[in-house]
Amino acid sequence: MFESLTQRLSGTIERLRGRGRLTEENIRESLREVRIALLEADVALPVVQALIERIKVRAVGQEVLKSLTPGQALIKVVRDEMTAVMGSQAADLNLNVPAPAVILMAGLQGAGKTTTVGKLAKHLKEKRKKKVMVVSADVYRPAAIEQLKTLAQQVDVLFFPSSADQKPEAIVKAAIDDAKKSFVDVLLVDTAGRTSIDEAMMAEIKALHAAVNPVETLFVVDSMTGQDAAVTAKHFGEALPLTGVVLTKTDGDARGGAALSVRYITQRPIKFIGVGEKPDGLDVFHPDRIASRILDMGDVLSLVEQVESQVDKDKAQKLADKVAKGKKFDLNDMKDQLEQMQNMGGIHGLMDKLPGMGQIPDSVKNQVTGKEVPRMVAIINSMTKKERRNPGLLNGSRRARIAKGAGLTPADVNKLMKQYQQMEKMMSKLAGGGMKGLMRGMKGMMGARGGMPFR
Repeated sequence: MFESLTQRLSGTIERLRGRGRLTEENIRESLREVRIALLEADVALPVVQALIERIKVRAVGQEVLKSLTPGQALIKVVRDEMTAVMGSQAADLNLNVPAPAVILMAGLQGAGKTTTVGKLAKHLKEKRKKKVMVVSADVYRPAAIEQLKTLAQQVDVLFFPSSADQKPEAIVKAAIDDAKKSFVDVLLVDTAGRTSIDEAMMAEIKALHAAVNPVETLFVVDSMTGQDAAVTAKHFGEALPLTGVVLTKTDGDARGGAALSVRYITQRPIKFIGVGEKPDGLDVFHPDRIASRILDMGDVLSLVEQVESQVDKDKAQKLADKVAKGKKFDLNDMKDQLEQMQNMGGIHGLMDKLPGMGQIPDSVKNQVTGKEVPRMVAIINSMTKKERRNPGLLNGSRRARIAKGAGLTPADVNKLMKQYQQMEKMMSKLAGGGMKGLMRGMKGMMGARGGMPFR
């Protein structure tokens, strides 16, 4: 997400960073570049105009011009104002009501509502420790109810059955009664996709909202529709008392216009962003972290949280103990590390949150296809247990056999072994020199690679 906007802005920011002194003229020139970048990212025009005006008021004032590091100060102003446009701080769900707290999900056809219900159920169960039930009030799409049932089983939450011959209001009222008996904390209600111009469908969801009186009404919108996402959300907000927005398919949106437009135009907070199809692909929307990502400062806080929640701590501890005792890091250990990386979205999923990615040429970034880690794991899986424990056994004939078993080439096996040797060296430095040794090892590894592991 935000790749094109980040690339466009990172050049402007880099020029500003080195400036010892800023004048009104070069501030105006920089803001012109920021304006063009925002418009190209499909940010709605009123949002661009408001954002540029707010930056200009603060930037041309004493705040920047008398600063010791004016370039850095202007970057901070841009970041602060982007954060403000997107809502200043993360907006939490209001679950402080008598159980069950009913959350109604509304949105257009194909926006990803049903998938989002599954993701939100998993988030509430695991992060908020809530007992969750889901129900489908979509009586128009035959597969919707079955899809939600499958998702409920995947994330291990309660599912209330419904059928296409029932009325949506009757379904949800029955689900609320059952949720009370089952001591459920949160009931998530999936609804049929509709457009704001479909008067009959809009009347139906208004009636459903009035009948069940949900504590949260979330509008699910596809971020790839750009500024249209904000316009659609505004139309829905005029018909329904929306409490928040969920942006879906953000991993497929290189522009990021929706994230910058929705909050300003609808005056409703973005509460979550959806990434990919997996049940754990839902993140709380933090405007300050998103602004940092847009300005190529990375999102280290989210990366740390991701590692905290998705890394197998027992395996990590065992590896740390093994390294501390001076035992050799082998290919089984490397496989564990690769699988944990894959759980966090692979190399591509981590790159998005690292600072300075806007400075890396497209030719290098395009080498990261998402297939790198699975290929490396496939190579290790083609080895015998003895070979994994003793990588020194891997002569030319063994490498040819392993490559054939993994459906790859001996050159791919050689690349993996080079990666392994670098990791093994890094681990031995950690055992010998602590964190300083590890940092030296990482620096050497980055310098030695000269490219991505698998293309």
